[in-house]
Amino acid sequence: MKLVLASTSTYRRMLLERLVIPFDMAKPDVDETPLQGETPPATANRLAIEKAKAVARHHTDALVIGSDQVAHLGDEIFGKPGTVERAVAQLRRMRGETVIFHTALAVVNGRTGHVQCESVATHVRFRNLSDAEIVRYVEKERPLDCAGSAKSEGLGITLLESLSGDDPTALIGLPLIALSRMLRAEGLELP
Repeated sequence: MKLVLASTSTYRRMLLERLVIPFDMAKPDVDETPLQGETPPATANRLAIEKAKAVARHHTDALVIGSDQVAHLGDEIFGKPGTVERAVAQLRRMRGETVIFHTALAVVNGRTGHVQCESVATHVRFRNLSDAEIVRYVEKERPLDCAGSAKSEGLGITLLESLSGDDPTALIGLPLIALSRMLRAEGLELP
């Protein structure tokens, strides 16, 4: 069965390549705006499923993988900053705090319509960063396309004091432990 990643993210592509399975990529057309009163894990789960289903409509012969990540501190949600100014503001708000990154993963079987979804939480403790450290980081890494403005797979790791979670790949955007389990449930042999 064909495998399709419902994303154009280079980070997710690089992670999925670690499973050494051929796959295609397709951009899902999904509005990522959180719904009124929706919790961060619920937002991440809903968007992961919507992304996978949107792509599965055009790939009925495939297993489609959707993923979404929402970072939050209490009720405050940190999405993709999009601009340098917003990235700096996010990191200023998160310094010295523990931020929870919910990474949701959905697998939709285009043939059967079967949907699997799981959310993996990673607790990230940020160092008490100076304004100069934040600005230098944002200028060097340009983390404008990742939730919370910190790329742990790159220079962003220097911003962190600690992290805890069940899957180190979840923080980068695609929880491979959960994905391996889901793909095996759909009949794929791994490794």
